[in-house]
Amino acid sequence: MSYFSDVERDLVVAARTELADGVLALDLVAHNGRDLPTWEPGSHVDLILSDSRLPAAQRVERQYSLCGDPDDRTMWRVAVLREEGGRGGSARVHDDVQVGQRLRVRGPRNHFVHEVLPGVTHRFVAGGIGITPILGMVRAAARAGADWTLDYAGRSLTTMAFVDDLRALDEGRVRVHPADEGARLDVAALVEAALDGGPIYACGPARLIAALEEAASAAGRSDALHVERFEAIEYGEPVWPDPFEVELAMTGDVVTVQPSQSVLEAIEQQSPTAMVLSSCRRGTCGTCEVPVLEGEIEHRDSVLTPVEREQSAVMMVCVSRAACTRIVLDL
Repeated sequence: MSYFSDVERDLVVAARTELADGVLALDLVAHNGRDLPTWEPGSHVDLILSDSRLPAAQRVERQYSLCGDPDDRTMWRVAVLREEGGRGGSARVHDDVQVGQRLRVRGPRNHFVHEVLPGVTHRFVAGGIGITPILGMVRAAARAGADWTLDYAGRSLTTMAFVDDLRALDEGRVRVHPADEGARLDVAALVEAALDGGPIYACGPARLIAALEEAASAAGRSDALHVERFEAIEYGEPVWPDPFEVELAMTGDVVTVQPSQSVLEAIEQQSPTAMVLSSCRRGTCGTCEVPVLEGEIEHRDSVLTPVEREQSAVMMVCVSRAACTRIVLDL
């Protein structure tokens, strides 16, 4: 089950560390020295990199997985890959964020919950910066004495963060696949090995996740695969191409969503008192999750599992849409 926190707090950058080529770690602490809230492996926080008083649509916010030690409540650590040709958030972190600076942080939030199970092998797969949520899961499995393996793929060893930390846990369980050395990850073989009933937790580029999903489906093990994406899924045209209405049960407002706008945008424009939190606006972070009371939903996010999509108890209003003329949300 996922969980999230809406709380925003100002944290101080206590340290910045170059972990690998293009990967920067920030250690964040409370300005008054107090302990920070607990978190579990798979959690992420939102870094608000612009004036937090700006309207939500104008804020620069990015989501980064917590990759420190959950038992150390004195700090939170995030690792940020500089994305050349990205939307500019990672470049701002690398170029502008300095030790001693205060950052506005929201969370933690977790849609990628890990559970240590007895008697099975836990298989972890990471591609590039996707190692950040996986790192805590590997540490938790090792600490619990569980059986586990990690396959970690990247462009080169120099770009792959935390390799030494992971090998220190148990070098025999860690398989590193740097592409420039020809060490390719055999996804089909990995999934076939998981036929023993153990779970697979994976985070990485869209191509890696798609390959894992295809292999798991072919092996009849889709239920064993748990993924987190840091790239939005590409969808075609909406199944309902016409305008539709959204009733907000708590405010009593009814807003009309045009084909050219999102549910979130329509609510912000027509019912601003509804106060829907949002961050990525691409369907990857889960911040704008809203309970659904009535109606059919076309889920276009990159967060919900197939079972959660089928249940349609919630929707991500930044990207998902109605598949009918009217839906009712618990807002």
